[in-house]
Amino acid sequence: LDCFTHTGAFALNAARGGAASVTAVDISQEAVDMTALNAEKNGLDIKAVKADVFEYLTELDRTKNHDYDYIILDPPAFTKSREATKNAIKGYREINMKGLKLVKDGGYLASCSCSHFMTQELLTKTIKEAAKAVHKRLRQVEFRTQSPDHPILWEAQESYYLKFYIFQVVDEK
Repeated sequence: LDCFTHTGAFALNAARGGAASVTAVDISQEAVDMTALNAEKNGLDIKAVKADVFEYLTELDRTKNHDYDYIILDPPAFTKSREATKNAIKGYREINMKGLKLVKDGGYLASCSCSHFMTQELLTKTIKEAAKAVHKRLRQVEFRTQSPDHPILWEAQESYYLKFYIFQVVDEK
């Protein structure tokens, strides 16, 4: 399940990598159309859905209509200012709680932030709180930042914007 798919890059890679089924969700019709077109051009079977991701995940949980081995949460920046960081933390916590509820025991969650105001420490704390709230344990598999063509400049805090975690998710016993 690729949430906030944009052009479908994660969904396309999941399908190419052998996923049995792939669903890509975005609120933008243009993004959904681009994802569907990219899937078609690459000969891949991807279900592209236009929906608000928060509402979509809530509905999946409500109907118990889920069985995901891998969920990708790559939202647009929830904050573009220091003043909006408090609301962004709520958004990241909520989206991670919703995603964690839908991952199979032993499955994987990728969680990203592309805002420099959401520091690595703050994102880590927020994801940890989300996991605790939904009774999940996380095993960090990987942590990455942006690629070398977008270098992190120590003198420019705003250049450190991308944080990307991959976790294995385990139910608390």
